[in-house]
Amino acid sequence: MPLSDSADSADSAAAPLPADLVASAVDALARADALLVTAGAGIGVDSGLPDFRGTDGFWRAYPALRRERFEFHEIASPHAFRARAALAWGFYGHRLALYRATTPHAGFAIVRRWIDAMPNGGFVLTSNVDGQFQKAGFDPARIVEIHGSIHAMQCLRPCTDDTWDAAPFVPEVDEATCRLVGDMPRCPHCGGLARPNILMFGDTGWLGACYDAQERALDDWIARAGRVAVVEIGAGTAIPTVRLLSERLGADVIRINAREAHARRADVIGLKGGALATLNALDAARQRA
Repeated sequence: MPLSDSADSADSAAAPLPADLVASAVDALARADALLVTAGAGIGVDSGLPDFRGTDGFWRAYPALRRERFEFHEIASPHAFRARAALAWGFYGHRLALYRATTPHAGFAIVRRWIDAMPNGGFVLTSNVDGQFQKAGFDPARIVEIHGSIHAMQCLRPCTDDTWDAAPFVPEVDEATCRLVGDMPRCPHCGGLARPNILMFGDTGWLGACYDAQERALDDWIARAGRVAVVEIGAGTAIPTVRLLSERLGADVIRINAREAHARRADVIGLKGGALATLNALDAARQRA
């Protein structure tokens, strides 16, 4: 159960999409030899996940942190684990439990089917740490998690370069205070506090070697993939990493975004709408083509 309501799913409801843009997107997919899916937090809204849109959106999801006057960038930091460990692990423990309990919406299956139909397959690059692409059946060897994964842990110090599976940790969180109840995760090497293996704000201790390897695998795939089309879903401008990566290839980009679908380049097709509704509309158009 979330501490409060997730991002308003009504925000993700799509108005009718312009027919010319839909046709352009279908043509871009038809021309492609391979598909790169890039995704930010907006892809999860239709699965019931919060996207932490602005401080007010974050505090609606975590009202206990409003009372503490903690903004997202403050709780999502190594400093929070050092200064307020029970609160930091309450926040991340709740998120871990939420992601474990969430079923990816049907749009994930649509995109996976598109990848399967491509001559040279596809790859996923996401800033999300929730593991929803893996849960939806995408090949883990073809997923880049540029901000890490909440399903792995590391030492807070860190005393070692090792990371480990978070599966044995079953968090219990006091929802009224957003604090972890019971023992906090510990490093198996030094006994110190553990933290999620996620790139946080002001983070100089993140252990990202395995994610660097994922990016190298993506680069190798791009080099031999032929003509790549990019489907970018729910990637915002506040932290524009995914949008910039989508555009760097010079490929056709189909940008799906409920609020920030604008495109400044001719090869970016901006479709304003939520992930599920827009993917359904595109899939129907592809089947008619």
